[in-house]
Amino acid sequence: MKKKKNKKKNKSRKSGNKIWKFFVSVKLTVVVLLTLAATSVIGTFVPQNASPGAYINTFGEIPCRIFSFLDIFDMYHSWWFCFLLLLLGINILICSIDKLSSVWKIIFIKNPKFNLSRYKKLSSKKDFVVQQTSSALRESYQKFVSKNFKYIKINDLENGFYIFAEKGRWTRLGVYCVHLSILLLLLGGLIGSIFGFEGRVNITEGETAQNIRLTPTGAKHKLDFAIKCDFFKVNFYDSGAPKEYRSGLTLIEDGKPVLQKEIKVNTPLRYKGINIFQSSYGSSPPKYAALNFVSSKTGLMYHEKTFFEKETNLPEGAGRLIVKKFTRSSSFMGHKLGEAFLATLLFDNKEPVEITLPVRFPSFDRMRKGALIISADSPPYYTGLQVTYDPGVWIVYTGFILIIIGCWITFFMSHQSLCIEVTQKGAKSSVMIAVTANKNRFGMNNKINNLARKLQLIKSPKENKEIQ
Repeated sequence: MKKKKNKKKNKSRKSGNKIWKFFVSVKLTVVVLLTLAATSVIGTFVPQNASPGAYINTFGEIPCRIFSFLDIFDMYHSWWFCFLLLLLGINILICSIDKLSSVWKIIFIKNPKFNLSRYKKLSSKKDFVVQQTSSALRESYQKFVSKNFKYIKINDLENGFYIFAEKGRWTRLGVYCVHLSILLLLLGGLIGSIFGFEGRVNITEGETAQNIRLTPTGAKHKLDFAIKCDFFKVNFYDSGAPKEYRSGLTLIEDGKPVLQKEIKVNTPLRYKGINIFQSSYGSSPPKYAALNFVSSKTGLMYHEKTFFEKETNLPEGAGRLIVKKFTRSSSFMGHKLGEAFLATLLFDNKEPVEITLPVRFPSFDRMRKGALIISADSPPYYTGLQVTYDPGVWIVYTGFILIIIGCWITFFMSHQSLCIEVTQKGAKSSVMIAVTANKNRFGMNNKINNLARKLQLIKSPKENKEIQ
């Protein structure tokens, strides 16, 4: 029975070791990264979240079905892409755990091992002679080293002493800071992909909406609050191109307004982690024409609402008017007038007159020189809003901050150890100085020369100057 149990334990250990080795393997990291790179290239060539008709026209029906089955058209939200990110995250995490135990012992050891002969064999060392005894230099050297190194140990030798010092042990954690930042970036991306959403909604001036259409599925999504468009304003260049457009929005929650803000492009509204961006605009199809009349004789102003194809009597007995239709684009003598109402003026003793009432040019009808100058108000605009929610964005921001800190520690800081051996020879002392570091070892010669120069300036405890 014991032998069977031992065999089962050995099998489970072996299988556990195989799984551990699989996730620790550098080959796994390379394969996952290459796969992610290859699929990302595919994602750049295949448009994401386009309309089905566009895909069929580009690739044909059968390739479209295959691509749709593999989620190529929305690959960054597909299960297999998320799985690759998860696999990479597990690989990085286990690799970090596998190496962390040995690094942890180096960082948090109370009494690090010291071998003087090891430092004597180093090529990066410097020897010099000073005109002082070892006893005269001991205290001064100890004070000097303690200013630059956190851990310091001093021991006597037969004819002198040695000082061993260390600093920057914690910098070995820099690479783990980078690993953690990558994990946070992956985690934030996964959370945003799974639990976040992006959608669009068009709201006409004065109206309220609570449902948005998700991108790319087009499914309805109900928000926890309603969005009301209080007003929409757009300014145009002389060429007719839009110069600036902005919306006045009110957020309504539980029947009460909770936030009001005017937004424009690149100036979003943010509420409870949801971002509302100004993305587009347009005019809603008008149900009637809101017309303004100014008498050429008296200057009196009149306002009238008239429905399409319905005859309306004009003020001051100036005739009758029938509004035929509304057009998005109109022109006059080769000049584009933009949106306009097309109407017909009827008179008792004259022929009917066809007129154009452009929305952007209220004085346009003045050229007709009639009894009334007629203009039309613009139809109500709708504001096109992009609504996004990404619960993982703060995790991603934290990851970006950590990766900057981790890279700074990894590339610009190091774990350094210093050894100073002082051997007295008569009235003089021979000094050997050696410095090691886990990074930038080629720069240690400059470090050693700089330290040696400063140590040579130290003569005795009384004459010692503060050297920085």
